[in-house]
Amino acid sequence: MRFADLDAVTVDGYGTLVTLLDPVPSLVGSLAEHGIERDPAVVGEAFATEVAYYRPEALRGRDAASLAELRRDCAGVFLRAADANLEADAFVDAFMSAIRFEAIPGAVETLRSFRVRGIELAVVSNWDVGLPEHLERIGIADLFSTVVTSAEAGAAKPDPAVFKLALGRLGVEPARALHVGDEREDAEGAAAVGMQFAEAPLATAFEGWA
Repeated sequence: MRFADLDAVTVDGYGTLVTLLDPVPSLVGSLAEHGIERDPAVVGEAFATEVAYYRPEALRGRDAASLAELRRDCAGVFLRAADANLEADAFVDAFMSAIRFEAIPGAVETLRSFRVRGIELAVVSNWDVGLPEHLERIGIADLFSTVVTSAEAGAAKPDPAVFKLALGRLGVEPARALHVGDEREDAEGAAAVGMQFAEAPLATAFEGWA
């Protein structure tokens, strides 16, 4: 493959571009501030329950109001799973402050090399519309011409809607674009719109390209 054949690269969010920092210590501390002592293992299991709830619900977070509601619901799921007798409204800020991401090693360097080559970049992710604020916090939002989430598109990968929205914003033909992801939904969604596909990690996905 040749970089000259590409006008744009889109990347998946979680697992390809970013990974989650361990939220358990922060959540244990926040619960303790409310007088609730919980073992880290219990908190970890409660957070896993919330993650399982969130993934299919991410589509709901399509604007500021619905995102706030989704986040309250997620905090409530966590609290119930942790058997913590707190109102979600009283804990949602602490819950969200515990959710921090960092760029996966090698991802940013690879993306910057695309920018040097004049290749447009976008994020295409099954996420709520709060994703850009996470990218801003990490300091990598400026790498991307657009960030498109399943919540904004109204459908989750592998539905092609999120890819079509990104390509439309970039003004790029599908055959001149490539998507990088780490799940079956990424490969299937990219194929559905006629994009090329490369499997994560970003740091090694383009080895051998000219």
